[in-house]
Amino acid sequence: MKLKNIITLFTASAALLSCSDDFLKNPPQGPLSEANMNDPAAVDLLVNSAYATFGCRYADSNDPHLFPLTNWSYGEVRADNAYKGGGGETDLWEVHDMETAKIQPNNGFLDGKWFNAYCGISRCSSTIRTLRKVDESQVPARDTRIAEIRVIRDHWYFELVRLFNRIPYMDIDLPENEYVNVRNDEFTREEHLDRIANDLLEAAESLPETQTQIGRINKRAALAYAAKVKLYQAYEQAPQTNAVVNVNKALLKEVVDIIDCISGYDLLADFQHLDMLEYENGPEAVLTVQFSKNDGTADGGRVNWSMLLNSMTGPGCPWQGDGFFLPSQDLINAYQTDENGLPLFDYQSRPDYGVVEFNPSDANSYHLTNVDGNVDPRLDFVTGRPTIRYKTYLGSPCGLWVRNRDAYGYNNTKRFWLSPESADANQGWPWGASALNWQIIRYADLLLYKAEALIEMGSADNLDEARTLINRVRDRARKSAYVKDFNNPTRDAANYSIGLYPAAGWNQDYARKALRTEMRLEKAMEGERFYDLVRWGIAKEVMNNYFKAEKDNRIYYQNASFETGEEYFPVPVAQYNFSGGKYVQNPGYPAF
Repeated sequence: MKLKNIITLFTASAALLSCSDDFLKNPPQGPLSEANMNDPAAVDLLVNSAYATFGCRYADSNDPHLFPLTNWSYGEVRADNAYKGGGGETDLWEVHDMETAKIQPNNGFLDGKWFNAYCGISRCSSTIRTLRKVDESQVPARDTRIAEIRVIRDHWYFELVRLFNRIPYMDIDLPENEYVNVRNDEFTREEHLDRIANDLLEAAESLPETQTQIGRINKRAALAYAAKVKLYQAYEQAPQTNAVVNVNKALLKEVVDIIDCISGYDLLADFQHLDMLEYENGPEAVLTVQFSKNDGTADGGRVNWSMLLNSMTGPGCPWQGDGFFLPSQDLINAYQTDENGLPLFDYQSRPDYGVVEFNPSDANSYHLTNVDGNVDPRLDFVTGRPTIRYKTYLGSPCGLWVRNRDAYGYNNTKRFWLSPESADANQGWPWGASALNWQIIRYADLLLYKAEALIEMGSADNLDEARTLINRVRDRARKSAYVKDFNNPTRDAANYSIGLYPAAGWNQDYARKALRTEMRLEKAMEGERFYDLVRWGIAKEVMNNYFKAEKDNRIYYQNASFETGEEYFPVPVAQYNFSGGKYVQNPGYPAF
């Protein structure tokens, strides 16, 4: 069993487990609070309570699958990468409204995400206040622990800014009974991001390059997060329209400089290693949420409950889950490549790739059509397609493992799951759950962040270096072990072809298209896609093109339309009520 560093909070009266093996063997010790933290030996218990916020399980909000850390609904279903899935349009209608750009302020899943994020912030602030009172001579690691918690607190603020834009900032020393008096329009998006980035950089100064315990935040992780936040900050937006009005090259230079200061990471040799337990804390892991299984806690362990609803289901499926979070046909089409193995930027003008066709004489017999063209091998690393081998499962190829095929088609996902026959994956409820970690930032992200900054900076040398970085990510996929035909393992399951970008024709416009495509293909289903579109200022264009391309496949897209202002969620009406009418609504939605 791997070391259980980052834990899940139970209830206010439940004990928290320490990061150390000795504490793991201890029985419950009672509740933790600022009042009983005089014993320096208990410091790590309180610190763990802040780390536990990544699990999104609180005593009064036990639904991380509805308000997920992974942002599968907020960042992928809301974008062009994924369908909601499940039983149909009314099954989690709140997510259906995200998918079809019909969000309203009374959507409870917005209020739940807001609430969970501020619970995380509150707990981090309480932890920091308490640690400041501890005698440094008795707890030499005090400053390091405070810095770790600052990074977690900054994570939650960054999430809120990406989701809601107009948010209240609660100072660490602000009493919780004063939260109600804080307005949500005191700071702009850029001011929030500037504060977050600077706090991350300050925290990094108190952190070691590496930590002795797996899962603890180190200096390099804090720097990496600061680079990510500054990348977002560089795309300056008009307050009333969210349109990108300037790309700040000085901030982009800071992004490059910060990433250049980060060393000690590398890409995993095979893309598929990202979803294997033995590699999860390997060289690609920068900032990772640790999960565990069969550790003595309820429901099989501290697993990633954000994925609870998303395991596949259907006839012949080894699991019988709820079947949410399915890859879109548009995403599958985007993996097509040309004769040189490069992406087809015009894929939306071409027929759908890999569509299921049933045999007229046998309703149970089917095959995939339009599969003669080339595809990036990551297609079958990321998505589970009918007739294709599903990881190392030998029972059958991936079949009709979708709960509502009439509504959502036939494809599911392979990312974030172990192979179904694995002894490390639950065979019962929660379906497919495992100890697989969640990567908030991995090394491939840093390569692509730097490439993006270099491309937007625009000089010839910068463009050439960006091409090298993008090609490095593509080369890993190219050298990964391709998925084999289920019945003939000497053959590939598809015509896989992925090439490296040549110097010829590599100008800023082409490089920008290449980077944005690479970001999508490499990071598909990781919860980042919609935020990328907003950062680049292209969400409205991309989403309306997507609805147009997909409306023949998904009937519920017939009247879908993305409007200016919908780049951010509305401020939840429940939070407006909490503020006593102090909050103002985001542009694009009716005023309160």
